[in-house]
Amino acid sequence: MPGARSRTASILGAGTGGGLRRSLTLRDLIVYGLLFIAPMAPVGIYGALDARSRGVVPLVYVVATLAMSFTAYSYARMIHTVPQAGSVYAYARAGLGHGAGFVAGWMMMLDYLLIPAVAYLFSGIAMAQLVPEVDQWIWTAIAVVVTTALNLSGVRRAALVGFLVLAMEIVVLLVFVAAALVVLAQDGPERGWLSPLTGDQSFSLTALLSAVSVAVLSFLGFDAIANFSEEALGGKEGAPSMVARALVWCLIATGVLFVVQTYLAALLSDESSRHLADDPAAQGAAFYTAVESAVGGWLKTTVAVSKAIGAAFAALAGQAAASRLLFAMARDGRLPRVLGVVSPRTGVPWRALLLSAVLTMGAAVWAARAAEGLDRLVSIVDIGALFAFGMLHLSVMGYYGLRRGAPEHRMSVLRDWVVPLVGLAIIVAVIVTANREAHWVGLVWLALALLALLVLRRRDAAADGRGPDH
Repeated sequence: MPGARSRTASILGAGTGGGLRRSLTLRDLIVYGLLFIAPMAPVGIYGALDARSRGVVPLVYVVATLAMSFTAYSYARMIHTVPQAGSVYAYARAGLGHGAGFVAGWMMMLDYLLIPAVAYLFSGIAMAQLVPEVDQWIWTAIAVVVTTALNLSGVRRAALVGFLVLAMEIVVLLVFVAAALVVLAQDGPERGWLSPLTGDQSFSLTALLSAVSVAVLSFLGFDAIANFSEEALGGKEGAPSMVARALVWCLIATGVLFVVQTYLAALLSDESSRHLADDPAAQGAAFYTAVESAVGGWLKTTVAVSKAIGAAFAALAGQAAASRLLFAMARDGRLPRVLGVVSPRTGVPWRALLLSAVLTMGAAVWAARAAEGLDRLVSIVDIGALFAFGMLHLSVMGYYGLRRGAPEHRMSVLRDWVVPLVGLAIIVAVIVTANREAHWVGLVWLALALLALLVLRRRDAAADGRGPDH
């Protein structure tokens, strides 16, 4: 598109300076995405999805992967247009204006601070089961300190350690797959071979779509890759393509892993979806129950330990992404500029990273000590990301559909309007199905964003003697 780069530069203003070092390969980017999502993310919600979908969890993840592909496509387009740290914050500034960019970044900040908090808490809970003499909040705090130190040591080193942890998680997943296949070959499935795709009750499209609205939350985190656009190898021209490829490959890989493990779990489970629906208390442990009853307690313990370690490093990836978002907003003057500082030794935005670590630790330790902390934290954790995904799709329409003017051909209408509109509709549907507490938290956080935006506009107007920018 002629002049696209120059128009983007004028939209983003003078705050496009850098300081981050280009050192991440395609493998590193995929590792960060897979770490944040976690290869065995469906383990904790398998039972709930089985009950809600009437036994078609693998099919749920097939549809959820297709649904999230619309969001991945919008990310890929905007990554090429605005190859900057900050992700949706930068994209919304380019496509919708400065104010919308600030709101998008503010909402995404909620997600990037709370998702790592949940992951740290899961790690603390698992470690407390192994060493009950130490309170889980202490284990949670230790996980925060260890991963923060690793992030501060440099993005390349953190990516290398993350790769080793991810390899461990993949090995455990492969052990599960191999053990499941041996059991199925010897004893046969508890349910029919096709039942994970057709249901162990009567098939219901409504039940399927209801479960999809929950399953898409398993993919939250793959978008974190976009925050490393200024640290990917390949220079300003090659880095966007690498980041976009990493994002798409991450989505495809997790989709395949999710379908395979839930298909095998469904075949091994001797609990029907109707039983799980009638006994909500059994849903959380449904995956572990299936593994233990079919294979043995050793595999259940192995999976649990893998989840404990993997959760801490999922938080590591989330913490790194959060620091890049804070850094980008501070560099543009939307947050205190003191956060827009990069360490000359490690190339890491260390002040932004430390702030995100402190805020995340506060939320995680509070949840670890509160009686219903985990439930309350989990119930609100996704609302910020979903709102930001909606802003992403609007940014595509704003940048390509409105700023460019009349479409060049029919494919432009499809890419600039139809695809992002479908993606936006999916995100809105998921937001509507969220619980009431998440809605209230989202509204309060949005109100704070609008209030902060008003203060920034007045500050800017007083500084340069003109009206607030748009």
